[in-house]
Amino acid sequence: MLYIFKILLLLINIDQETVLNWFGIQDPINQVNELNYDLDTSAINVSPALSLETISLIIHGLWEKVQDGLSLADIENLIFFIAFFRFAILAVRYNLKTSFYITCIGLAASYLWYRHFLDLLFLYQNALLRIPITHKLGIDAIELKSMYTGMKSKANYNLRASNPIGIIFHAFGKGIFEDGYYIDPISMLFANIPEKLKSITDPVYYLFYRKIIPTFIRVAGQFYREFGMVAAYTLMTRMGKKYCPYLIRWHWTFLLMMTFLEQFYSYFIFRVNYYVSAVLVPQIEKYPFLQKNALATEIETLKLLVVGLVLYHMFFVLFGLFHALCGQYFYVPLLTENTELHVGPRLKESIYSGGYTSWQDIDEKIKYRTIPKLWYGWFGRGTKNDWNGIAKFQKFIKKLLKKFIKLFKR
Repeated sequence: MLYIFKILLLLINIDQETVLNWFGIQDPINQVNELNYDLDTSAINVSPALSLETISLIIHGLWEKVQDGLSLADIENLIFFIAFFRFAILAVRYNLKTSFYITCIGLAASYLWYRHFLDLLFLYQNALLRIPITHKLGIDAIELKSMYTGMKSKANYNLRASNPIGIIFHAFGKGIFEDGYYIDPISMLFANIPEKLKSITDPVYYLFYRKIIPTFIRVAGQFYREFGMVAAYTLMTRMGKKYCPYLIRWHWTFLLMMTFLEQFYSYFIFRVNYYVSAVLVPQIEKYPFLQKNALATEIETLKLLVVGLVLYHMFFVLFGLFHALCGQYFYVPLLTENTELHVGPRLKESIYSGGYTSWQDIDEKIKYRTIPKLWYGWFGRGTKNDWNGIAKFQKFIKKLLKKFIKLFKR
């Protein structure tokens, strides 16, 4: 199988133009050809795929893209490039079958973070449009929202037009309401009640149709949306624990834990925006005799705070996405511990369980610690060698403190 993979790589014509097209960068040779139509291209030497010139062009082209901010398409291209590159490395190290399984596990785990990243795009859409580096993501959020709306309306239309049950429900829903009046059997029954009893029955009728029934439908829909995610999580990671890889269970549980804290984080951002738009800005417009410089400074400071919080939230989700894509884990105090209380420790013997989790090693976590440990090395490899100097320094400080305490005891 490995030889077949090598033959497939040899069949692909990998030159400088191929590599640059992968990154979405235009080859300078093509630019020259577009400007000079009569130029003899046979005399132009094609650079190899991995020359210093190619690397320089890639870095220069990517830097120009990053300066204007990344779009959703750029992030997706980067995801698939990393997945393909990882697949090639694992195919050489193991075999095609194992490489395919490991890559698919990483893609499935990263897809959970990607879906959450899309939710954040819709949530922070207005804020992203005001930040230069995320302006493209804000535009993508608007386009995606309009596309989803169109797809949803089309799906509802197809359901009504092709499904007999959908046709019945649509006809019943449209037929019972006309010109502001309900003409369903229950409404017709209440309409034929004698006038003497309407003073008693009408409040009950409007209470159900205007309060109880809409509230019940709204709560049931919200419960279904919330419970649907938890039910899918329980089905996959609890009941299907035997068939669900550890990497997916770990990242899915971590995301679920994180969403409980995210709502307070996002609500704080919206409250800051509301305070700026509803309190500070009207004060400047209504009371011009106030100190405008102080209010303007406060507004700009709060806007910078919102920008920092939004960027941190977005970059943290991307941080988790690329860790999941590469089969890695990361340590966040409180969240990681709670996650591993649910999914258990990683099986170190399995090649499908992903990267390192040195914080699960008790010696690594509590050795030479006077304060909770926050850093566990690159990719969770551990810091036993890195922290030897710090451990000695901690011992030295402890000895000094003991001597200092003894002086007071005397």
